[in-house]
Amino acid sequence: MWEWLLAPMDGASAHDVGGLLSWHARLMVLAWGVLVPLGILIARFFKIMPGQDWPRQLDHHLWWNTHRACQYSACLLMLIGLALILLAPPLTIKPGPHFYIGWAVLSLAVVQIVGGILRGTKGGPTAPAPDGTARGDHFDMTPRRLAFEYIHKGAGYLALVLSVSAIATGLWQANAPNWMGLSLLVWWAGLLIAAFIMQNRGMAVDTYQAIWGPDPALPGNKRKPIGFGVSRREG
Repeated sequence: MWEWLLAPMDGASAHDVGGLLSWHARLMVLAWGVLVPLGILIARFFKIMPGQDWPRQLDHHLWWNTHRACQYSACLLMLIGLALILLAPPLTIKPGPHFYIGWAVLSLAVVQIVGGILRGTKGGPTAPAPDGTARGDHFDMTPRRLAFEYIHKGAGYLALVLSVSAIATGLWQANAPNWMGLSLLVWWAGLLIAAFIMQNRGMAVDTYQAIWGPDPALPGNKRKPIGFGVSRREG
């Protein structure tokens, strides 16, 4: 068993990719295989925290701070990983699926970063406008905020799916040891099981309602929740 775990995926050749490529792979796996899916899981299922007295206690920031920490850290690791691959000696093989999928994932990450910068103002009672009113792109669910929500969620889930393919093809291209692929499969399976359980428990709550409550008169509560499987709660 130990011999198989330590053996490369393709037993006919050796696992020898050099220092720069090795660290490129490690950083990208940590970024896209660990931090990004963890950040998405937390953002989807922990907008209302276990034990939170909702709707008397609104706008819990733990999910938001953790989501940002995971995704910002992943972006930083991604940039370092990109620099390492650009500095590494040219590969002797032609660009394959990993090359193209990797650039697609990086492009989607740029979309996420730019979208986050342009998402607009928050508004509401806790972040009023300069004129003292509750006006804000998020509170009012303006076209700008709606565009951000659809793009951010769509691009995020697409990047997550593509990143799995990028990691899998990268491990194969590097002829990585079997234990690496197996460890990632166990980790991803654990996340999927946790997501399935929390989805069935109704923990994927609408962001707007989690922040400002269930009052049907609020602008965002007059619209359908954005995102598949997202639900609302009764007050």
